[in-house]
Amino acid sequence: MVLAIELAPSVGIALACRALGVSRAGFYRRQKPTVLPVPATDRNPSPRALNATERRDVLDLLNSKEFVDRAPAQVHAALLDQGIYHCSTRTMYRILHDNQEVRERRDQLQHPHYHKPELIASGPRQVWSWDITLLPGPGKGSRYHLYVILDIFSRYAVGWLLAHRECSELASRLIRETCEKQDVNSEQLTIHSDRGPAMKSHTVAQLLAALGVVKSHSRPHISNDNPFSESQFKTFKYQPDFPDRFASYDEALAYCTQFFDWYNNHHYHSGLSMLTPASVHYGTDAGIVANRRRILEAAYAAHPDRFVNGLPTQKIAPQTVWINPPDDSPETSAKPNLTTHQKPNTH
Repeated sequence: MVLAIELAPSVGIALACRALGVSRAGFYRRQKPTVLPVPATDRNPSPRALNATERRDVLDLLNSKEFVDRAPAQVHAALLDQGIYHCSTRTMYRILHDNQEVRERRDQLQHPHYHKPELIASGPRQVWSWDITLLPGPGKGSRYHLYVILDIFSRYAVGWLLAHRECSELASRLIRETCEKQDVNSEQLTIHSDRGPAMKSHTVAQLLAALGVVKSHSRPHISNDNPFSESQFKTFKYQPDFPDRFASYDEALAYCTQFFDWYNNHHYHSGLSMLTPASVHYGTDAGIVANRRRILEAAYAAHPDRFVNGLPTQKIAPQTVWINPPDDSPETSAKPNLTTHQKPNTH
C-alpha cells in the first residue's frame, strides 16, 4: 500500500493499484484520517416527554389491581373508554422497559409439571400397559374400538375387548375381569396408560383403588411414554391380511380373536429373543432355550466347519423391562356404542 501511494502521483491511482495488486477501495480508505468514535452523551429530554411524576403515575396505573394483568394496548383502550388519556401505548411500553417490567402481564393458567413415568418389570403381572385403538368399520365414520391390556415383561396380551365406543364402564369391566383371570393380588400390579378419557375416568380410578392396583399415566402428547402398546398396535395393523375396512362387528371380532391367538402363542417376538409371549408369560421359555441350545450344540458337533464364528449362542428373554429407564440405569429391553342386544366380548 505504501508503494502504491508513492507511485500514484506519477502513473495514476488506477494503474498503480492494478500494477501492485492493491484494492482501489483500500487505497482510498487509507487516505482518509482515522475518525475516533464520539462518546455518547445524554440527550436533553424532549419538551413533549412526560415528567418524572407523570411517568410514575403511569407505572402505578399499569401495576394497579385493575390493569396489572393487561397488556398496554388493552389498558390504553380501557382508559379511553373511561375518558382518560395519559400517554400512547408505545410510551407505556417505554416506561415498563425502563423499569424492567416488559414481560407477560396476563394472568394465565400454569400447566402442572408432569414427571416422566419410570416403571420396571422383572416378571409377569407386575406392569401392564393398556390402550385403545380404532378399527375401520363398514362405512365412512364407522369404527370399532379395540381395548388391549399388555404385560410389558412378556408382551402377552392378557386381555382385550372389542366394542362400538370408548366407555369407562367397559374399560373397568375389562380390567377387573383380566385381574381376576390372571390372579393379580393387591399391591402387586401397576397399570400404565395414556391420558385418554377412559383412562383418566373416575370409574377406572375407583376400580384400581379398590383392587389395590397402582395407576400410571403418560405425559401429555408424548407417545414414547407408552411404547409397548403402540408397538403392539403396529404389529396388529401391519399384518398382511389386515383389511381396509371390516364389513361388520362380527368380522372384526373374528379377526381379533385369530390375531391374539397367533400373537400370544405363535409369534416369535424380536424383543423376547425370538420367544413367544405365552412362553415368557407362563415360564416355559427356559426349557425352550435349553432345547434350542442342545440342538445347536449337536449341529455344531456334527459340522463345526460350517460355523465360522464358533458355537452359536442362544439368548434368553430380557430379565428386566423398563418404561423410560432412568438416565443412570441401562435399558435392558429392547400397540363402544353397544346395542342393547349386543354384548361386548372380553378375552
